[in-house]
Amino acid sequence: MQMAYTYILKCSNGTYYTGSTKDIQRRLKQHEAGEGANYTRKHLPVELVYLESHSRIDHAFFREKQIQNWSQRKKEALINGDFNQLVEFAKAKNQ
Repeated sequence: MQMAYTYILKCSNGTYYTGSTKDIQRRLKQHEAGEGANYTRKHLPVELVYLESHSRIDHAFFREKQIQNWSQRKKEALINGDFNQLVEFAKAKNQ
C-alpha cells in the first residue's frame, strides 16, 4: 500500500509551510533545492518539523488544508505534541 504524508516545514523566516505528498523524500529534496513551492523557494533553507502518514493521498491533502487554516501558535502546538494546548486553541477558535 502506498502511503501519503502531510508535512510541515519551518522556513528561514520562522513561518511554517504545510504540504502533502506521496513521496516525502523526493518532495523534501525539491523544497531544499528551491524547486518546491514558490513560498519555500523564497524562504530557504527549510527544515522538516512535522510529519504524519496517511493511507490515502486525499486524506493527506484534506489534513494539509485543515492545518493551513491554523494559526502559527496552533501549528506549533501540533509540532511540539502539546495536545492539551491544541484542545484549548480548538475551543477558542481564534488562536
